[in-house]
Amino acid sequence: MQGTTTYYDHGTPAERWERARRFFDAKDYAGAARVLAGLVEEVPEQTGPRLLLARAYYHSAQLRRAETELRTIVERDPVEHYARLMLGRTLQRQARHEEARRHLRVASALAGDFPQE
Repeated sequence: MQGTTTYYDHGTPAERWERARRFFDAKDYAGAARVLAGLVEEVPEQTGPRLLLARAYYHSAQLRRAETELRTIVERDPVEHYARLMLGRTLQRQARHEEARRHLRVASALAGDFPQE
């Protein structure tokens, strides 16, 4: 809706990306998420903003939202190591340990961390 631009959603995508990074780096995860949610809506195919949005949700304990964003990334790119790792950690924080283990094992394998036999 035009005319209701706020500090969180004004500017070019590049300016909003930088603003979101500044919020994130300052540990204002809710502020970062507000900027990134609009950016992800605008450029849904880009992994970077969606991954940072998931991290902002994770750090602000919005675990279901983090899970949703991470699952979107993993569905599009099953070998995205960091998204797998974050998904596993997000599931762990929700006490969904069996589901988490599966994603953490895949993340380890993608990183080349194979158990020594």
